[in-house]
Amino acid sequence: MRKAKPKNRILLPDPKYKETLVTRFVNYLMYDGKKSIAYNIFYDACEAVEKRTKENGLEQWRKALNNIMPSVEVKSRRVGGATFQVPTEVRPDRKISLGIKWMILYARKRGEKTMTDKLAGEIIAAAKGEGAAVKKKDDTHRMAEANKAFSHFRF
Repeated sequence: MRKAKPKNRILLPDPKYKETLVTRFVNYLMYDGKKSIAYNIFYDACEAVEKRTKENGLEQWRKALNNIMPSVEVKSRRVGGATFQVPTEVRPDRKISLGIKWMILYARKRGEKTMTDKLAGEIIAAAKGEGAAVKKKDDTHRMAEANKAFSHFRF
């Protein structure tokens, strides 16, 4: 175990929307330190969402992220030689991290040509409550529900 918890780094808000959550999303989206490219992908995806849905792209992205964020998950816990999947509440910070990671992961797996199109497609699908990332959240919740009997093994 660590002696002290590491300090949370302060994120600067993004240049266009002045939001730290957007910066956090872009940091996960980025490859090889190419932050300007990651910002361009995100901003272009928001514009594409606006064109397709005639609604605010950033609001659609926020709604999509809220639809993806899980509230419970299962964690493995060994009790007397057996391993149980114990359902636990997800911390608010981890909720956001998981939501962002799943959105980006399933956007990358989509079939469209460019990452901008993939991300825009995933945002639109998640905002509607469909898509692979929302399915992942539902599966996580279903797994926690199925293992509710082991919730007394919580730490």
